[in-house]
Amino acid sequence: MTPLRQALIRELVLRGRSASTQECYVSAVYGLAKYYQRSPDQITGEELKDYRFWLHQQDKAASTINLVTSGLKFFYRYVLERPLPELEKAMPRVKKPIRRAQVFSPQEIERLLTVGCVHPRPRMFLMTVYAAGLRVSEACHLRVEDILSSRMQLRIVCAKGQRDRYTNLSPKLLGELRAYWRLFRPSPWLFASTRDGRRPMCVESGQSLYYQALRRAKLPRKGGIHALRHSYATHLVEAGVELSAVQRLMGHAHLSTTALYLHVRQERLGQIKSPLDLLDLSRLPAAQ
Repeated sequence: MTPLRQALIRELVLRGRSASTQECYVSAVYGLAKYYQRSPDQITGEELKDYRFWLHQQDKAASTINLVTSGLKFFYRYVLERPLPELEKAMPRVKKPIRRAQVFSPQEIERLLTVGCVHPRPRMFLMTVYAAGLRVSEACHLRVEDILSSRMQLRIVCAKGQRDRYTNLSPKLLGELRAYWRLFRPSPWLFASTRDGRRPMCVESGQSLYYQALRRAKLPRKGGIHALRHSYATHLVEAGVELSAVQRLMGHAHLSTTALYLHVRQERLGQIKSPLDLLDLSRLPAAQ
């Protein structure tokens, strides 16, 4: 390992960046060095611009380019201590297009959890993801002790951004979880790995359970398992839950993120009545 990579990892650890962030940032700096075939501390601001331009030419997604940009900015700012204005000029962030999340209707969720799940374990996992609006990694790392039945809450430990949070525990979900516990006696992980019960289920296994259920239920693909979290938030908003409450339940740092769920499902639009339909027009004179 080179001294620069060691210094980068040290700064990432000292600033509390997650293991996945460390991996992404180290990969970003490695990609830059590989492109120019020399040490990244010898690369100029203009060369950084050229590299960013090359990434665009490769049709990289805006989110990918922004992730690389964040990694390179971190490296040059904290390891090489280059001035921030120089970095902002060389590597501006890419504006990402706003894409509305695709969501399932309540009827589709019902079909997914019944027709799509033939075994109790995947049904319980997917039900928990939807009922609490969890990220797949959060569901995989749930412990039995995180079910706070006395407070009707689920504790999400080390969620995104390393911020623990609490979300609501549905009475129906609690009943299903109790039946699941009597059947499998999970401990300490609520959803343990099938290969090693001492470890939690991996994210890939969670995604696989979702896709298998989707195929069995013959439902359209609307992205990965994160569509269940999108559906949870959308259904709350459609039910009239205030946006600030949805923000807290979802664990969003900014209300603007939650505001993306203000869109309405296409099926729901067809159920909305015009204000004209609410008026009593029986006393209108007959048309001549």
